Amino acid sequence: MEVSYLSILALGFVLGIKHAIEPDHIIAVSTIASQSKKLLRSSLAGVFWGIGHTATLFIVGIIFILMKDEIPAEWAMSLEFLVGIMLVYLGVTTILSFKNIHIHEHEHDTEEHKHVHSHEHSGKHEHKHRHKNVSYLKSLLIGLVHGLAGSGAMILLTMSTVKSVWEGAIYILIFGAGTVVGMLFFTTIIGIPFVFSAKKRSLNKTLTQITGVVSTVFGIYYMYNLGVIEGLFKLWIQ
Repeated sequence: MEVSYLSILALGFVLGIKHAIEPDHIIAVSTIASQSKKLLRSSLAGVFWGIGHTATLFIVGIIFILMKDEIPAEWAMSLEFLVGIMLVYLGVTTILSFKNIHIHEHEHDTEEHKHVHSHEHSGKHEHKHRHKNVSYLKSLLIGLVHGLAGSGAMILLTMSTVKSVWEGAIYILIFGAGTVVGMLFFTTIIGIPFVFSAKKRSLNKTLTQITGVVSTVFGIYYMYNLGVIEGLFKLWIQ
């Protein structure tokens, strides 16, 4: 490979790390990290986000590079709008995550243990008993949505920096690797306060609900900015 292309790939990796820490990405993944009791699970949530994000960018990016075309502005903005909807959904579900939570205490080998459980009622006499946990599938889906929303800018960036389809494919994968590394690092940091407060229910609940409120408010602002200020609603009407 030429030195100049290697420099482009190195830049792509750095841009991927930078891209991972955009506010909407961090806020979305923090709602997942808030459900974690173990730092490893929080970190892996970031990895799965990066995998989903890269998969969408790669598929959509290669299709449009082969077509030598760009995503229409209305489509690109509409995909961005999906991110706002997702942020509100994640925020509301995070706020309500403690609705059916209770603490179960028992003694084992003369030591008292506390466990946080959630009861989900499905009928008059039935209920599901589960522990709070991190959903890697949810992280993957969030990454997929973010990948769709960012695909327009990614295609423009790729088409302006590479000369062929295979170079574009490698560039997108390197960029994606950067997003995985960046999100792995930041979900680990984000997960620390939730992991250390896991046994302090009131503090953990406060931190989790703050995360939910931030996600909801930011999601509403995100949709307002796209729809009203940037004129997406007018494009839909036209």
